[in-house]
Amino acid sequence: MSAQFLIEELLSIRDEEKAQFLSRFFKTGKGEYAEGDVMLGIVVPRVRDIVKRSPELPFADIQILLDSPYHEARLSGLLLLCRQFKKAKDVAKRQSIFDFYLHNARKVNNWDLVDLSCRDIVGGHLLEQTDRSILYRLAESDNLWEQRIAIVSTWTFTKYGQFADTLEISIKLLPCKHDLIHKATGWMLREVGKKDKNVLTAFLETHRHKMPRTSLRYAIERFTPEEKSYFME
Repeated sequence: MSAQFLIEELLSIRDEEKAQFLSRFFKTGKGEYAEGDVMLGIVVPRVRDIVKRSPELPFADIQILLDSPYHEARLSGLLLLCRQFKKAKDVAKRQSIFDFYLHNARKVNNWDLVDLSCRDIVGGHLLEQTDRSILYRLAESDNLWEQRIAIVSTWTFTKYGQFADTLEISIKLLPCKHDLIHKATGWMLREVGKKDKNVLTAFLETHRHKMPRTSLRYAIERFTPEEKSYFME
């Protein structure tokens, strides 16, 4: 199987009615955050099924998928990378996948593409690394998707009780104006709270007055009504 064959398989099951709905849902219109993204109307489980039946493809073929105007083709390429990363036995292979992913970070250009890939590849690679400065550079990027990669990748660390990067990157992203970053930041803070509510509470006590309302609402979603009232005052 080649990249072109995979794209043709996706095109053969496209759903125009669902594509119109997803185009609205993922904000692909003029002036919206995903302007120009082309939806085929294929739900994620069906894309995953195609990817599962596909052999490993070299980076050259995955690059074709990531260069595609079709949202689901780019998703396929990213899921193939995630699968290869999880199967990789040696550090060098994982490093090459990590580097390839970051080289194409601006093509991971919708929130679902970011959320379904970065925690496995970026978070997974950096989990055992002491140098995570790349996340801070991504957080300072002028690109929305690189910023979202920076914060959502820390989800992997949180699962292992490592909260520092989530908290520090959340602080860096406080001035960001985009709602997708507000939601992602609040979501990752909520994940910290699931592991250690005291850590999240201490963070909110210090930063809640500077946090966007959306971030704060997401972060305190699991709090009691009384706690929510206190933090939202």
